Amino acid sequence: MDCKQDERCDVNDERPIMLLTGASRGIGHATVKLFQESGWRILTVSRQPFSPECAWPEARENHIQADLAQLGGIDALAQDVRARLPQGKLHALVNNAGVSPKGGSGARLGLMETEAEVWTRVLNVNLVSTALLARALLPELERAGGSIVNVTSIAGSRVHPFAGVAYAASKAALAALTREMAHEFGRRGVRANAIAPGEIETSMLSPGTEDLIAAEVPMGRLGDASEVASTIHFLCTAASSYINGAEIHISGGQHV
Repeated sequence: MDCKQDERCDVNDERPIMLLTGASRGIGHATVKLFQESGWRILTVSRQPFSPECAWPEARENHIQADLAQLGGIDALAQDVRARLPQGKLHALVNNAGVSPKGGSGARLGLMETEAEVWTRVLNVNLVSTALLARALLPELERAGGSIVNVTSIAGSRVHPFAGVAYAASKAALAALTREMAHEFGRRGVRANAIAPGEIETSMLSPGTEDLIAAEVPMGRLGDASEVASTIHFLCTAASSYINGAEIHISGGQHV
């Protein structure tokens, strides 16, 4: 679809544009708030329909409902995004969507408890959809000299007491995918980096996190979602113009 024929797309709007997946809570909400304050236009994607709790300006019309577990829908999602870009430019792609299935009573899913369908869903959402979406939108990112930020996890580099095996494996693979993106896309003027949050204060926290903080986090506190958002913003601006292929830990030292 031609942007000029799409009423969702103002061809005179010259704000930088970010596409954020997994925007329905926590880190996603904080990221939208910061980018909005910095003058960006934000397109959001989540499996859920638009929520009235997402009260930022233009939220309803800039939200796209899509299930990233369904890889056959990625091309349609990319086309929808493309139709919303006034100059055919996407300045930032932030891959924040992720699923971390739990067992009964929130128990960690180890290898013996993780069925094939769980592996498929987790890998599709956390890893494969990220690769396919970046590939589909590379021309728009290249046109803008854009930046990709993938949200990995501390669970990708160490066994975590709450994150299951499929989640951990997907995040480790996402770190490797980030390196591949940096190597392949860097020659085309598109940077790719990752952030690896530790224990961040969101609604996804598991019972027992406070004990983990006391035992393993040198700074002795939870991280705030705004601290994660600030790092994402840094990686999407000229301040980080020579950073490519990095994975920045936001964990209060928990990873050391």
